[in-house]
Amino acid sequence: MPRKPRIVKRSGDQTAQEEPAPGSAKRHQIMQGALAVFLEYGYKGTSMDRVAEEAGVSKQTIYSHFEDKEHLFHELVEYLSGSLFPEQQDHTKLFELEPEAFLIRVSQLFFEQMDRWEYKSFFRVVVAESGRFPELAQLYVKRAVEPGLAVLVAYFEKHPELRLQDPEVIARIFRGSLASFALVQDILQGKRLVPMSRERYISGLVETVLISYQRKPD
Repeated sequence: MPRKPRIVKRSGDQTAQEEPAPGSAKRHQIMQGALAVFLEYGYKGTSMDRVAEEAGVSKQTIYSHFEDKEHLFHELVEYLSGSLFPEQQDHTKLFELEPEAFLIRVSQLFFEQMDRWEYKSFFRVVVAESGRFPELAQLYVKRAVEPGLAVLVAYFEKHPELRLQDPEVIARIFRGSLASFALVQDILQGKRLVPMSRERYISGLVETVLISYQRKPD
């Protein structure tokens, strides 16, 4: 199981023993503590006292950098989504693969991301808090879903031999299938009730896409 972010706390009176640090370093320290707390307890279960304890700072120090819990949460989500979903990626090597190898690799990358504790916890927070903070869901779609779909669509359009009438629809079906499998198996504990290996699922999904379209008559 991937390890949670760990913050080393100082012992004793935190306020008295807190060492001076540049503003950016102290801010980063606070956000690392907030990361562990928000992802473990969610928004409602997080208090500034918990964040202060986890980060090894005083509450007064937190409020000197962040107006309140909501502002800290918003900035943390921006920070976390940026680290989990880098905007600039080179897909050159990926695009050099043949269709079957490409789809298998894309699937493997998706599940590798899902295996990260931060990603899985972030996804849970987004789902749990999307009603209170709808912009979180929009941010997730923008940072995590749209780029993945764009990669699939671009690849499909470069391979007319696949005979896809609507590359965007197939891209959504493919990625949606991966997301559904991950949701059921990893988030909803489906591994215990309806177990299936990822390798078997990926193989069947890729086969379905390729066979369905490669066998169409000219």
